[in-house]
Amino acid sequence: MTSETMKAVVLHGKERVVLENVYIGEPAKGEVRIKIERALTCGTDVKVYRRGEHARMIRPPALFGHEFAGIVDAVGTGVSHWKVGDRVVVANSAPCDECYYCSIGREELCENLLFFNGAFAEKAIVPSRIVSKNMLAVDAGTPLESAAMCEPLACVVRGLEVAPVAAGQSVVVLGLGPIGLMFVRMCVIAGCTVIAVGRREARLRLAYEFGAVDTINVDECIDIVERVRSQTPCGRGADTVIEAIGSPAAWSDAISIVRKGGMVNLFGGCASGTTISIDTSRLHYDEVTLRSSFHHTPRSFQKALQLLSSLEVDAQRFITTRITLNEIPDTLARLAAGQLDIVKASVLM
Repeated sequence: MTSETMKAVVLHGKERVVLENVYIGEPAKGEVRIKIERALTCGTDVKVYRRGEHARMIRPPALFGHEFAGIVDAVGTGVSHWKVGDRVVVANSAPCDECYYCSIGREELCENLLFFNGAFAEKAIVPSRIVSKNMLAVDAGTPLESAAMCEPLACVVRGLEVAPVAAGQSVVVLGLGPIGLMFVRMCVIAGCTVIAVGRREARLRLAYEFGAVDTINVDECIDIVERVRSQTPCGRGADTVIEAIGSPAAWSDAISIVRKGGMVNLFGGCASGTTISIDTSRLHYDEVTLRSSFHHTPRSFQKALQLLSSLEVDAQRFITTRITLNEIPDTLARLAAGQLDIVKASVLM
């Protein structure tokens, strides 16, 4: 087996990422090697950078990054559906299709969910399970940079499968990071009247451009719950509230904003061990439904690529800067420190 060196960003622990020369070999049976053309930064990357690990997704030292698209440059034995030169996008996980949760169609809860990292590198060897279950062809008309946004959009697609919205409904989206902005766009596509709530003026403007009928800057509100509810029909609260921040305070606000009989999508993941208090009358007497979703499935990954290829969701609107692989460590540090305001950075290899 031959091997070569490549540049790759390696996570070594809390706020420690280093651009290194690492070895990459030939793909083994069932595997595919990808020449990465574009990778994207993600809010999860920043969280992992701050914490130094993710209990389920990555433990240091490990290659870092998980949103990417590229071109097949080598295939292992037994691979028949892919060939050198194919344009592909790769999911960061694949279910086992054998455990209890896979058997009932809940692949995102797979007991043996295989995660993959290594987007911030010149090349990647994709595990055989992901090659067979969660790697998709990208048509010639879709830029690989756009296809690289497939994974986060797949999470949003699945979030709307778990807590569906319908045309004519009022929807409030709390948080306007990349995920929140994707929810805004997807709910507008569904025919909803969307109120977008966030902090940064550039994000609020983007939400408006994506179709939100109203935007609210939380820094200009004394009582965010009252302010948002006042903008909903008759002030009774939204039909659906989507929490895309990932903080206990935002979860509580979402539950307070929704109308009687409405639904809350608690999408943003909070730190393990955190809790919130809920007025039980909201659940019982007001019949509020709380739903939550984690990760994506092969089905939602496929749907996300269709949305990107058709330009129903235009990935280029989310990419607000472009950087080189060498700039990843500094960019992550500045994002973690709140010194940068970018939606998504595209990494040029």
